[in-house]
Order: sequence, then structure tokens, then C-alpha cells
Amino acid sequence: MKKIEIYVDELFKKIPQSQQKENIVKDIKQNLEEKVLDLMSQGKSEEDAINKAIVDFGDIEDIKMELGSNQSKKIEQARIQLGFSICGTVLITALFIFINFNYTPDIIWFVYPTFAVLWWPLFMLYRWLGLRQ
Repeated sequence: MKKIEIYVDELFKKIPQSQQKENIVKDIKQNLEEKVLDLMSQGKSEEDAINKAIVDFGDIEDIKMELGSNQSKKIEQARIQLGFSICGTVLITALFIFINFNYTPDIIWFVYPTFAVLWWPLFMLYRWLGLRQ
């Protein structure tokens, strides 16, 4: 039955780890093993039973789409949040520059709060890149 485990693990290797994925993989392995045992009780050899069970199992693209769609939504949300944070940082920095040069043109201080505001898009970029992997 090691061949079934390898087959199912290979099918789901590109899907991100989650409890839902683990449950589905466990159920599929169990169902395939039961099918193999049924086929073996009907007189097929173990190798033939495993091959027949795998062929009869069919395509799992719908399951993959369902498991991967949640991750793709998170990635899309993170991308939108990254864009929002970049736009917000640019606007806030522009406001600091405007205030600095209109009220205290002889002292350049806008750089200091800009460093603090830059952490926002950097964090969002790190989050987006982490979800993409």
C-alpha cells in the first residue's frame, strides 16, 4: 500500500499545508486502500488491485481547486494590502514633505517620520512574499 501513499502525496504536494488538506489526503488514502482490499478479495493480485484503484480514482482537479482557492484568496488580499500600504506611505510622506517645507523650510525633519512609515509596506511585502511560497 506504499504505492498508494506515494501516489496521493504526489497528487497533493503543491497544495499548501492545512488541516483540511490533511483530512482529505487521509480520507483518500483510506478509501483507496479499502478499494484495493475489495479488489484483492475478488481475486486480483495486489499490484493489479492497486493499479485499478488508482485508475478508477480519476481526476482530483476539483479538490485541488477547492483546497488552493483559499490560499489564492489570501495571496490576492495580501497583494491588495501591499498596494494600499505603498500608496498610503507615499501620501503620508508627501504630507510630511509638504508640512516640512511650508512651515519649517530651514530644518529638514520629514525624513525621520518617513522611516517609521516605511515599515508598513515593508511588512506587507514580507507577508505577500511569504504567502506566495
